Amino acid sequence: MKRFLLVISFLLPGSILWAQTETDTLHLKKGRNSSQISGRAADHFMLQLGYHGWAGAPDSFRTGGLSRTFNVYFMFDFPFKSNNQFSAAVGAGLGTDNMFFKKTSVDLRKYPLNFAYDTISSYKKYKIATSYLEVPLELRFVKNPDKYNSSFKVALGVKVGTMVDAHTKAKVSRDREGIGGYTQKIRDRRNFNSTRLAGTLRAGWGVFTVFGTYQFNEFIKEGAGPNVKPFSFGLTISGL
Repeated sequence: MKRFLLVISFLLPGSILWAQTETDTLHLKKGRNSSQISGRAADHFMLQLGYHGWAGAPDSFRTGGLSRTFNVYFMFDFPFKSNNQFSAAVGAGLGTDNMFFKKTSVDLRKYPLNFAYDTISSYKKYKIATSYLEVPLELRFVKNPDKYNSSFKVALGVKVGTMVDAHTKAKVSRDREGIGGYTQKIRDRRNFNSTRLAGTLRAGWGVFTVFGTYQFNEFIKEGAGPNVKPFSFGLTISGL
Protein backbone atom coordinates (compact mmCIF):
# COMPACT_ATOMS: atom_id res chain seq x y z
CA MET A 1 0.00 0.00 0.00
CA LYS A 2 2.82 2.43 0.87
CA ARG A 3 4.54 1.65 -2.44
CA PHE A 4 1.27 2.25 -4.30
CA LEU A 5 0.78 5.65 -2.70
CA LEU A 6 4.42 6.55 -3.43
CA VAL A 7 4.00 5.68 -7.12
CA ILE A 8 0.80 7.77 -7.29
CA SER A 9 2.59 10.74 -5.74
CA PHE A 10 5.30 10.62 -8.45
CA LEU A 11 3.01 9.94 -11.41
CA LEU A 12 0.16 12.31 -10.56
CA PRO A 13 1.93 15.65 -11.29
CA GLY A 14 3.12 14.37 -14.65
CA SER A 15 -0.32 13.02 -15.48
CA ILE A 16 -1.91 16.36 -14.71
CA LEU A 17 0.49 18.20 -17.02
CA TRP A 18 0.05 15.62 -19.79
CA ALA A 19 -3.73 15.62 -19.56
CA GLN A 20 -3.89 19.40 -19.52
CA THR A 21 -1.61 19.71 -22.57
CA GLU A 22 -3.54 17.14 -24.55
CA THR A 23 -6.89 18.68 -23.63
CA ASP A 24 -5.77 22.20 -24.52
CA THR A 25 -4.40 21.03 -27.87
CA LEU A 26 -7.62 19.23 -28.74
CA HIS A 27 -9.89 22.17 -28.02
CA LEU A 28 -7.64 24.71 -29.67
CA LYS A 29 -7.93 22.60 -32.81
CA LYS A 30 -11.70 22.77 -32.50
CA GLY A 31 -11.55 26.55 -32.14
CA ARG A 32 -12.60 26.59 -28.49
CA ASN A 33 -11.01 28.55 -25.66
CA SER A 34 -8.86 26.08 -23.72
CA SER A 35 -9.69 27.82 -20.42
CA GLN A 36 -13.29 26.65 -20.78
CA ILE A 37 -12.18 23.05 -20.25
CA SER A 38 -9.17 23.46 -17.98
CA GLY A 39 -11.21 25.60 -15.59
CA ARG A 40 -14.45 23.64 -15.72
CA ALA A 41 -16.11 22.27 -12.63
CA ALA A 42 -15.48 18.51 -12.54
CA ASP A 43 -16.22 17.09 -9.07
CA HIS A 44 -12.78 17.99 -7.76
CA PHE A 45 -14.21 17.94 -4.22
CA MET A 46 -16.59 15.23 -2.97
CA LEU A 47 -18.37 14.97 0.37
CA GLN A 48 -20.27 11.74 1.13
CA LEU A 49 -22.69 10.84 3.93
CA GLY A 50 -24.64 7.60 4.07
CA TYR A 51 -25.67 4.35 5.70
CA HIS A 52 -23.05 1.74 6.63
CA GLY A 53 -23.62 -2.00 6.95
CA TRP A 54 -21.87 -5.38 7.08
CA ALA A 55 -22.88 -7.99 4.51
CA GLY A 56 -22.58 -11.57 5.75
CA ALA A 57 -22.95 -10.66 9.43
CA PRO A 58 -24.19 -13.59 11.58
CA ASP A 59 -27.80 -13.55 12.77
CA SER A 60 -26.47 -13.30 16.33
CA PHE A 61 -25.18 -9.78 15.65
CA ARG A 62 -27.32 -7.17 17.40
CA THR A 63 -26.91 -3.92 15.55
CA GLY A 64 -28.73 -0.80 16.66
CA GLY A 65 -28.94 2.87 15.94
CA LEU A 66 -28.06 4.45 12.61
CA SER A 67 -24.72 3.09 11.42
CA ARG A 68 -23.15 5.58 9.05
CA THR A 69 -20.27 6.46 6.79
CA PHE A 70 -18.64 9.84 6.13
CA ASN A 71 -16.04 10.41 3.39
CA VAL A 72 -14.24 13.41 1.93
CA TYR A 73 -12.09 13.32 -1.23
CA PHE A 74 -10.12 15.71 -3.42
CA MET A 75 -10.01 14.57 -7.05
CA PHE A 76 -8.18 15.39 -10.29
CA ASP A 77 -10.23 14.93 -13.45
CA PHE A 78 -8.63 14.08 -16.84
CA PRO A 79 -11.03 14.35 -19.84
CA PHE A 80 -10.48 11.89 -22.68
CA LYS A 81 -9.05 13.71 -25.72
CA SER A 82 -11.27 11.67 -28.06
CA ASN A 83 -14.53 12.49 -26.21
CA ASN A 84 -14.66 14.91 -23.29
CA GLN A 85 -17.93 13.42 -22.06
CA PHE A 86 -15.70 10.71 -20.59
CA SER A 87 -12.88 11.25 -18.12
CA ALA A 88 -10.70 9.46 -15.61
CA ALA A 89 -10.29 10.77 -12.08
CA VAL A 90 -7.85 10.01 -9.27
CA GLY A 91 -7.58 11.57 -5.85
CA ALA A 92 -7.02 11.14 -2.15
CA GLY A 93 -9.05 11.53 1.00
CA LEU A 94 -10.38 10.13 4.24
CA GLY A 95 -13.09 7.50 4.72
CA THR A 96 -14.75 6.84 8.08
CA ASP A 97 -17.30 4.21 9.16
CA ASN A 98 -19.30 3.85 12.38
CA MET A 99 -21.07 0.54 13.11
CA PHE A 100 -23.50 0.70 16.06
CA PHE A 101 -24.54 -2.22 18.29
CA LYS A 102 -27.05 -2.80 21.09
CA LYS A 103 -26.57 -4.98 24.17
CA THR A 104 -23.22 -6.00 22.72
CA SER A 105 -19.60 -5.48 23.70
CA VAL A 106 -16.33 -6.42 22.02
CA ASP A 107 -12.73 -6.09 23.19
CA LEU A 108 -10.55 -5.23 20.18
CA ARG A 109 -7.44 -6.27 22.11
CA LYS A 110 -8.47 -9.94 22.24
CA TYR A 111 -8.03 -12.60 19.55
CA PRO A 112 -10.37 -13.70 18.14
CA LEU A 113 -12.93 -10.93 18.45
CA ASN A 114 -15.90 -11.88 20.60
CA PHE A 115 -19.09 -9.96 19.92
CA ALA A 116 -20.56 -10.77 23.32
CA TYR A 117 -24.23 -10.38 24.21
CA ASP A 118 -24.00 -8.18 27.31
CA THR A 119 -27.10 -8.34 29.53
CA ILE A 120 -25.39 -6.91 32.62
CA SER A 121 -23.90 -3.64 31.40
CA SER A 122 -26.08 -0.94 29.88
CA TYR A 123 -24.90 1.29 27.02
CA LYS A 124 -26.47 4.46 25.74
CA LYS A 125 -24.39 3.99 22.55
CA TYR A 126 -21.85 1.41 21.45
CA LYS A 127 -19.95 1.46 18.16
CA ILE A 128 -16.93 0.24 16.23
CA ALA A 129 -15.34 3.13 14.33
CA THR A 130 -12.73 2.78 11.57
CA SER A 131 -10.83 5.35 9.49
CA TYR A 132 -8.90 4.96 6.23
CA LEU A 133 -6.62 7.08 4.10
CA GLU A 134 -7.91 6.31 0.61
CA VAL A 135 -7.04 6.70 -3.07
CA PRO A 136 -10.25 6.68 -5.18
CA LEU A 137 -10.18 6.03 -8.94
CA GLU A 138 -13.18 6.71 -11.19
CA LEU A 139 -14.20 6.34 -14.84
CA ARG A 140 -16.70 9.15 -15.38
CA PHE A 141 -19.38 10.08 -17.91
CA VAL A 142 -21.22 13.40 -18.02
CA LYS A 143 -23.96 14.10 -20.56
CA ASN A 144 -23.05 17.78 -21.00
CA PRO A 145 -19.39 18.49 -20.13
CA ASP A 146 -19.87 22.22 -20.66
CA LYS A 147 -22.42 22.29 -17.82
CA TYR A 148 -20.84 19.80 -15.44
CA ASN A 149 -22.75 21.04 -12.37
CA SER A 150 -26.17 20.89 -14.04
CA SER A 151 -26.03 17.68 -16.07
CA PHE A 152 -26.58 13.95 -15.64
CA LYS A 153 -23.42 12.09 -14.60
CA VAL A 154 -22.34 8.58 -13.62
CA ALA A 155 -19.02 7.22 -12.31
CA LEU A 156 -17.75 3.68 -11.81
CA GLY A 157 -14.57 3.02 -9.87
CA VAL A 158 -12.55 1.51 -7.06
CA LYS A 159 -10.86 2.86 -3.97
CA VAL A 160 -7.80 1.55 -2.16
CA GLY A 161 -7.32 2.48 1.48
CA THR A 162 -5.02 1.89 4.41
CA MET A 163 -6.48 1.77 7.92
CA VAL A 164 -5.26 4.51 10.24
CA ASP A 165 -7.58 3.93 13.20
CA ALA A 166 -9.97 1.37 14.69
CA HIS A 167 -11.65 1.75 18.06
CA THR A 168 -14.76 1.03 20.04
CA LYS A 169 -16.59 3.83 21.81
CA ALA A 170 -19.12 3.11 24.52
CA LYS A 171 -21.29 5.58 26.40
CA VAL A 172 -21.85 3.54 29.55
CA SER A 173 -25.10 4.01 31.46
CA ARG A 174 -24.29 1.22 33.93
CA ASP A 175 -21.35 -1.19 33.98
CA ARG A 176 -20.93 -4.52 35.82
CA GLU A 177 -19.99 -2.67 39.01
CA GLY A 178 -23.11 -0.53 38.83
CA ILE A 179 -21.18 2.58 37.84
CA GLY A 180 -22.26 4.70 34.86
CA GLY A 181 -22.21 8.08 33.20
CA TYR A 182 -18.84 7.77 31.48
CA THR A 183 -17.35 7.06 28.03
CA GLN A 184 -15.01 4.15 27.36
CA LYS A 185 -12.69 3.78 24.34
CA ILE A 186 -10.62 0.80 23.25
CA ARG A 187 -8.27 1.46 20.31
CA ASP A 188 -6.61 -1.49 18.51
CA ARG A 189 -6.21 -2.45 14.81
CA ARG A 190 -4.60 -5.88 15.15
CA ASN A 191 -7.69 -7.92 14.20
CA PHE A 192 -8.54 -5.92 11.06
CA ASN A 193 -7.04 -5.99 7.59
CA SER A 194 -4.92 -2.88 7.15
CA THR A 195 -5.82 -2.59 3.44
CA ARG A 196 -9.27 -2.00 2.00
CA LEU A 197 -10.24 -2.56 -1.65
CA ALA A 198 -13.77 -1.53 -2.54
CA GLY A 199 -15.86 -0.98 -5.65
CA THR A 200 -17.72 2.33 -6.04
CA LEU A 201 -20.64 3.64 -8.10
CA ARG A 202 -22.12 7.14 -8.34
CA ALA A 203 -25.00 8.49 -10.41
CA GLY A 204 -27.10 11.62 -10.32
CA TRP A 205 -27.62 15.17 -11.55
CA GLY A 206 -25.39 18.17 -11.06
CA VAL A 207 -23.73 18.51 -7.68
CA PHE A 208 -25.91 15.76 -6.13
CA THR A 209 -25.32 12.07 -6.78
CA VAL A 210 -26.18 8.90 -4.92
CA PHE A 211 -23.30 6.53 -4.20
CA GLY A 212 -22.73 2.92 -3.26
CA THR A 213 -19.62 1.03 -2.14
CA TYR A 214 -18.82 -2.62 -1.45
CA GLN A 215 -15.59 -3.97 0.06
CA PHE A 216 -14.11 -6.87 -1.92
CA ASN A 217 -11.50 -8.13 0.56
CA GLU A 218 -12.00 -9.29 4.14
CA PHE A 219 -12.62 -6.59 6.74
CA ILE A 220 -11.71 -8.74 9.76
CA LYS A 221 -8.59 -10.90 9.43
CA GLU A 222 -9.14 -14.58 8.74
CA GLY A 223 -9.62 -16.42 12.02
CA ALA A 224 -10.07 -13.21 14.01
CA GLY A 225 -13.83 -13.00 13.53
CA PRO A 226 -16.73 -13.39 11.08
CA ASN A 227 -16.12 -12.82 7.37
CA VAL A 228 -18.16 -9.65 6.91
CA LYS A 229 -17.99 -7.33 3.91
CA PRO A 230 -18.70 -3.66 4.65
CA PHE A 231 -20.96 -1.73 2.28
CA SER A 232 -22.46 1.73 2.23
CA PHE A 233 -24.84 3.91 0.24
CA GLY A 234 -25.93 7.50 0.52
CA LEU A 235 -25.60 11.02 -0.90
CA THR A 236 -22.58 12.73 -2.50
CA ILE A 237 -22.27 16.50 -2.73
CA SER A 238 -19.59 17.55 -5.20
CA GLY A 239 -18.24 20.55 -7.02
CA LEU A 240 -15.30 22.88 -7.76
